[in-house]
Order: sequence, then structure tokens, then C-alpha cells
Amino acid sequence: MIAVPGSRLPVDEQNRLLSTAPVADFDAHLERAHLPPLSAGATTVFQVNVGKLCNQRCHHCHVDAGPHQLEANMAWPTFAACLEVIAATNPPTVDITGGAPELNPHFRRFVTELRALGVREIIDRCNLTVLMLPSQQGLAEFLAEHRVRIVASLPAVNQQQTDAQRGDGVFARSIAAIRRLNGLGYGRADSGLVLTLMSNPVGAFLPPEQSSAEARFKKLLSARHDIVFNDLIELTNMPINRYLEYLLASGNYEPYLAKLSAAFNPAAVRGLMCLNTLSVGWDGALYDCDFNQMLELPVAPEGSRTIFTYRRELMEGRTIRTAKHCLGCTAGQGSGCGGRTT
Repeated sequence: MIAVPGSRLPVDEQNRLLSTAPVADFDAHLERAHLPPLSAGATTVFQVNVGKLCNQRCHHCHVDAGPHQLEANMAWPTFAACLEVIAATNPPTVDITGGAPELNPHFRRFVTELRALGVREIIDRCNLTVLMLPSQQGLAEFLAEHRVRIVASLPAVNQQQTDAQRGDGVFARSIAAIRRLNGLGYGRADSGLVLTLMSNPVGAFLPPEQSSAEARFKKLLSARHDIVFNDLIELTNMPINRYLEYLLASGNYEPYLAKLSAAFNPAAVRGLMCLNTLSVGWDGALYDCDFNQMLELPVAPEGSRTIFTYRRELMEGRTIRTAKHCLGCTAGQGSGCGGRTT
């Protein structure tokens, strides 16, 4: 692994810490619940991480994204290989993530090509503040024109919590970005332009119940800022990268892993994103999910570990690689890129 500024824990050290954590292995939880090992079905969500470059550097980031990640950006030949696989397999959803995916110079071309292929749903994982950058003039309008669903990060409904996690001034710029999106029709029930907000806890605890949190967000954001959105995703913080560093520094690492283990919910397993998602790294490597991608745990089939060597018959039915960080996806109401899994 190449060391980059702002990254203090190498991936092999993160994997060592997780493997030696004094909690039951994820597969042991499955066995006790009389559930089989995880295996993938048909890919209905094709998730593409187009790079780690970001205009923010959030304290909880499991990607270790930030302005320092200048080299970790997907090149067009890798995009083109993704488009070939998407055209051949026709997944209903293509989920574009980062970093701030919009900062990849090929982002708009990729979205345009996906629309030309007739992809039913295109998702942009947006940090909101990127919409306000002078270099991204017309971005919000582009997303609206191509009817891209925006999944936007907003950890809290107040400035203090949001800025503490994401940086000074982020909350105000995020509210301004949502107003801009609302002006284009995003978040309004009759527009068909979907704005989803995504929240994750600021501290070492599990997220609140999703439907009640959504009602609270809608009420307070409307009353305080006169903004609207369609729905809310609650995401459990994964004990990797910067959030792992926070847990270690605050003395919460083992207690947090124990909390995830104690909250294992067998009902959350059936909705896990890895069962129907294929995750593509910025360099074209294939993973079962975005979290495995950050821990450099590629898909199991050795003959098809990059988008350039993709083989559908090896991807569908493959054994999913698991480790103790997977406990974050099955704790309580469950968690994934689509929100709760129960």
C-alpha cells in the first residue's frame, strides 16, 4: 500500500486489528443464527468508486478521501471497461461514489454514457459542498437534466455537529446546496428528482431508528431552513480508516466492536448490500462492497478480480469475503449504502 498524507494506519494493520479484536467472527454469528455463509446473487447494483479525491476531509471517512488524494482517480479506459460490463449485464442501478465523485474529470461523460445505455437509476453520492465550488459550475443543473438520484451526506440537522465531523462551514454550504437542488425540483414529490440524505453518528454509537430520524430531519430542516428532501438513510460507522483511528484514539475501539457484536441482528442479513452489489475500485479492482474495497479484500474468484477480466459466471454465486467489520452492517436495524437492511 502506498502511504498518502493523512493516512496513518496501513491496510494490513487495520486488518490485523480487526482479526484480533476480542469479539466473535462474523461467520460465527451466522452459524449461531443457523444462517449459511454469504454468497452473491445477480448484480442489481453496480457501484463504481471513481476516486478518493474530495474537497472535504471528514473525521469519520472510511475511504480516507480528501484533497491529498490526487493520484487515486479513475482513468477513462477503466470507465470504458465498466460501461462494457454494464451494457452486457444491464444492472438496474449504477451507484457512483468517491471521494467526491464529481471531481473526477470524466464524471459527466460517464453519466451521459450511462443514460445513453438506458440505465434505469443512476446514483451520485454527493457531499453537497462540491455543488458550490466555482470549478463545478452547472453541476447541479447537469444532474437534474440527466435525472440522477442524489444521495447526499448530512450527518446532523445542526451546524455544530455537522461542522465537527466534516469541517468548519460545511453545514452552511450544505444547506445552500440543498436550496439550489430544491430550486431545480430535487426533493419535491411531483418532480421525479430524488434527493436522499444520508446521516451517520458523530460518536461511537449506533445510528437511531431510520424512520423516526427521517421524520425529525424533515421537520427541523423544513422549519429552520425551508428545505425539503425525499428520504433519509442512516448509516452505521464502519471501524476502518479514519473512523478506526478515532476509535483507537478515544479508547472506544474494543467497546465499539463489542457493541456491534452484541447488536448482531439475524434479520439484517437478508438485506445486506453485498448480496446484490458489485463494487469497482478506482483502479478497476472488484470487491463485494465498498468497505471491503477500503480494506483491499478483493472478490474471491481469482480469475475475475478486475473489471478488465470480469466474468459474469464467476461473479454470480461467488462466496462473499467477510471479516469482523461486517458486524457493522448487521448491528441493530442493519446498515448499508441503501440504509437499514431489516
